[in-house]
Amino acid sequence: MALMALDNVWHDFAGVEALAGVSLAIDPGEIVGLLGDNGAGKTTLLKIMAGNFKPARGSIRFEGEKLSFRNAADARTRGVEAVYQDLALCDNLTAAANVFLGRELDRHLGPLRILDHAAINARTEELFETLRSETPPGELARNLSGGQRQAVAIARALLSTPKLLLLDEPVAALSPRQSVEFLSILKRLRRQHIAIVVVSHALADVAAVADRIVVLRHGRKLMDEPTSQTSLPELAQLVSGRG
Repeated sequence: MALMALDNVWHDFAGVEALAGVSLAIDPGEIVGLLGDNGAGKTTLLKIMAGNFKPARGSIRFEGEKLSFRNAADARTRGVEAVYQDLALCDNLTAAANVFLGRELDRHLGPLRILDHAAINARTEELFETLRSETPPGELARNLSGGQRQAVAIARALLSTPKLLLLDEPVAALSPRQSVEFLSILKRLRRQHIAIVVVSHALADVAAVADRIVVLRHGRKLMDEPTSQTSLPELAQLVSGRG
C-alpha cells in the first residue's frame, strides 16, 4: 500500500492552471525525484502534499485513508514534514534553538517553568549524529555553512519522526562536497523507512539518490519511471521541453 497517493489532482491560481490531473503514489522508504522547469508545478504539488494548499479537484489518500489536510500542522500530525528552499531559520538563534523552535522543552524550577537548554542541546546533538553532521548545537545559525543550515532544517523535521519528508531544492545553496554529504543523509533516512520527495533542478544529484523520477511540465506529468530506466540526457530533454 502506498504511503501517500494523489489521484487526478488539479490546482489553479486565479484561473491560471498550475496542476492538471496529476496522479502520484509514494511508497514507504522510497525517494522520489520531482523534476521540471520553472512553472512546471513542482512546488505547488509539494505544498498540496504538505497541507499548505488544498487541491481544487482530485483526492489524497494517506496510509489508505482518503483525507483532506486542513493545513500544514494537520499534515504534520499525520507524519508529513516539509523543508522549503529558504529553510526558515532564525539567524539570531543557535542551531539547537532553531531545531526546537515552537517545540521547546522546559523543566520546573520551583513554581517556575524554564527552558531546558541541556535537554534541547542533547537531543539536537543526537539528531545531528543521526545525520552524521558536525553542526555545533550551540552555534548561531548565521555562522553555519550551507550544509550545516540544511542539517538544522532536516533535524527540525525529524523531531516529529516523519513518515514522509518533502524537500524543495535542498542542494541549491550547497557546494559540490556539501551536496554529496547531503545525498548521503537522504540515503540514511531511506534506510529508516522514511519516504522522501525531492524537488530539484540538479538532475545528476537527484538521479544519484532517487528510486524513481517524476517529471512535470506545465502542470502535467510527463514521466513516472524507476531511475534505472531513465538517463540524464532523457531527463534534460523532458525538463527543458525538448523531449
